[in-house]
Amino acid sequence: MSKKVAFAGLRHGHILSLYNRIKDDPRFEIVAVCEEDEAAIPVAEKEWSLQVTHRNFEKLLTDVDFDILAIGDYYGIRGQRVIAGLQHGKDILCDKPLCTSLSELTAIKELVRNSGRKVGLMLDLRDSPCVRAAKKLIDSGRMGKIHAIAFGGQHPLNYGSRPMWYFEKGKHGGTINDIAIHALDAVEYLTGHKITDLTAGRCWNAFSTAVPEFKDSAQVMFALDDQCGCIGDVSYAAPEKNGYTTPFYWRFTLWGSGGVMEFCPLDNGVHFIDHATGEKEFFAAPEESLSDYLEIFMQELNGVVPVYGTAHLLSVTEKTLKLQQMADMA
Repeated sequence: MSKKVAFAGLRHGHILSLYNRIKDDPRFEIVAVCEEDEAAIPVAEKEWSLQVTHRNFEKLLTDVDFDILAIGDYYGIRGQRVIAGLQHGKDILCDKPLCTSLSELTAIKELVRNSGRKVGLMLDLRDSPCVRAAKKLIDSGRMGKIHAIAFGGQHPLNYGSRPMWYFEKGKHGGTINDIAIHALDAVEYLTGHKITDLTAGRCWNAFSTAVPEFKDSAQVMFALDDQCGCIGDVSYAAPEKNGYTTPFYWRFTLWGSGGVMEFCPLDNGVHFIDHATGEKEFFAAPEESLSDYLEIFMQELNGVVPVYGTAHLLSVTEKTLKLQQMADMA
């Protein structure tokens, strides 16, 4: 029997990818699409070819029979949407971030614990081809023990074409929480180790001169349970033109006792230098999907307890929010 899905919020383009992915999947039936913002409705209907069926979230919850609440609203309201969905007995499939405050996350964790409902997050970096290749190489043992990781997740700001709610007070929730969660998730997945030492987080305004109160630049520092040190930059610093297709978009470098690895999405694989021989090698990505967020979510709904399911997603969300809190309090 297919799962009935209701969409709540169409304020970010990420949610369109989920809609398009499941609309023809026999495992799902899309039964409702809700958007409360009057300006967003014509965009969704004319540019995305979606039919908005509801304009009130509360009525969606009370009037529609569905199993999964898919959330793509602006970041600052997502925590409230998740909490309400869980209170109404729905499983949650959300674009990242899940919420923007630790108090909201505490409430979400309590509801999940008491209800047994499942939470999925659209963390797709983990299953990109280059990360698949990196995971396969690490698991082969060639990297040895990984001692240090550096990553850059610089995005283009695209001020003017990016949704303007990003720059409205209370609606964004911080650049670390917006972007860095992809990296924290990927690091735990790649290494098989948990992040235990949150060392530092910093945000500041550098590039968005039109909105000086928006802290577009962000850096983090943390360590894993095996003492591997990690440092990263997730600023909105990439060029406006072709910012998502430069070699510097999601670039990772890992230093291990057996060698050094580097990859970015454009490479479709990983570059590796063996410590013992100095030989340079390129490992192409495997074709099969290794850690797809939607498949993991469905496994949980079917009674499997996957490693990167609800418990992991709530944990990595908490770590990201704590780094954001460090930055906000600095």
